[in-house]
Formats: sequence, C-alpha cells, structure tokens
Amino acid sequence: MVDYTEGSNKQYHTGVGADDIGKYVILPGDPKRCKKIAEHFDDAKLVADVREYTTYTGYLDGVKVSVTSTGIGGPSASIAIDELVKCGAHTFIRVGTCGGMQEEVIGGDVVIATGAVRMEGTSREFAPIEYPAVANIDCVNALIDAAKLLKVNHHVGVVQCKDSFFGQHEPEIMPVSYELENKWQAWLRMGCLASEMESAALFIAGQFMRVRVGSCFLVVANQERAKKGLENKQVHDTELAIKVAVQSLRNLIKKDFNK
Repeated sequence: MVDYTEGSNKQYHTGVGADDIGKYVILPGDPKRCKKIAEHFDDAKLVADVREYTTYTGYLDGVKVSVTSTGIGGPSASIAIDELVKCGAHTFIRVGTCGGMQEEVIGGDVVIATGAVRMEGTSREFAPIEYPAVANIDCVNALIDAAKLLKVNHHVGVVQCKDSFFGQHEPEIMPVSYELENKWQAWLRMGCLASEMESAALFIAGQFMRVRVGSCFLVVANQERAKKGLENKQVHDTELAIKVAVQSLRNLIKKDFNK
C-alpha cells in the first residue's frame, strides 16, 4: 500500500501514531463530544484533530486510554478503528445516539447492543452478508455491569444500522420506499431495540481485526411511540451514556489486570 503519510509515522486519516493513544478507546461520532468524554479521564490532552477525527488521550485508573471521534456512518468509523488498531489499540466502546424502536425504549434510556442488523454498505466490504455483526461479549458484559452500577435505565439487544438517516425517518418519500418500509416492519417484529449508523461496521471490522468492540447509545426519541400517539420525550444530553461507556472501560481494565 502507498504510504500517503510520507514516512511521518502518523496515520493518514486520524493523524495519530502508536505513542499517541491507549489500548482502550471510546468512539463517539461527534468530534465535539470528545472533549466532554476526555473530561472523565485524568491528565487528558488533545493529540490529533484531522477531518472528523478528534483524539484525546489520558488515563483511567492509571491506564492510558483515548477517545477518538468517527464522524457519521460506517465508512469513517471503519477507517478510525483500522488506524487505531494499527497503532496498538485492542478494545473499543462506541458511545453515540440512537432512535428507539420498541415501545418500552424511551428518550433518555441507554441501549446496549449485542448485535447489529447489517442494513448498511461498509460491512459488506469486509464480510459476506451472512456473517453476523456481533458485539464482543466482554464489552457487552462490561457495559451491562456499568449501567447497573450507575442505576441507568437500559435495554440490551439487537440494533439496526443503516446508511440513510432520512431514509429511516421519511421512507415513504424514497424511491425504494417499498424495501425500507417492509424491512423496518421486519426489524420491529424481530424485537430490534433501536436504530443507529455505526455499530454493524465496527463489529464486523473488529471481528476481522481480532479486537474487542462494544456499543452503547443514548435514546434521543422513539418514532414508533410518536406514530402511536404515545408520550415521546426527546433527550439530547449524552452524559449518561458517556458515564456508562467510561465505567465499562474501567470494568474491562480491571478484568484484564486481574487476568
């Protein structure tokens, strides 16, 4: 492969090198959220800010950790995890936002993904569609334990990933409305908890690279509750989901140390 960095020893897209990041990384989508997450670290410093990729590195319980934003969607998320793995990272927790799908999943709750519906394009360039996008079990358990410890109302199960945000919210205007609407109903009937855009790509890429990946999300709102005339509060403050993600890293670090 051509070295587009021209020998800088920094990754081309994220701008990080092996000395810049920890082996445990939190992955938000929004670059502006990185500073907020880094405030939970000790001695956090900005180490790179390139395109949609902002990276801070600090410490949790004496262990070097990082936060790197991925932007929106699977393509940029898969680039981030690829370059971070090349720099030595081995454990990733995505923290983001989602839209609830089942009636009991309401704004302000946290969803922890065990797996993801691969209704996006990026993961298909890693593995055939028959291969499941599954979260790492250690990450799932660490997230569940974190949510319980923090007494956060949470749900655990499968989420749906897509590439078109507005295709989810206004499928009837799309040329392929017949497919979007029919498959949405299938996901609902299968008990899919929420819809988001990155986890399928991250789970598949992580499996290929033999690293651990988990995901948790703040539920912003629930369009299915809105359709049924049920109360549908909106929550945009991601701090609760961030606390779950940070505590899950603490849990993983402790478990790894005890091994």
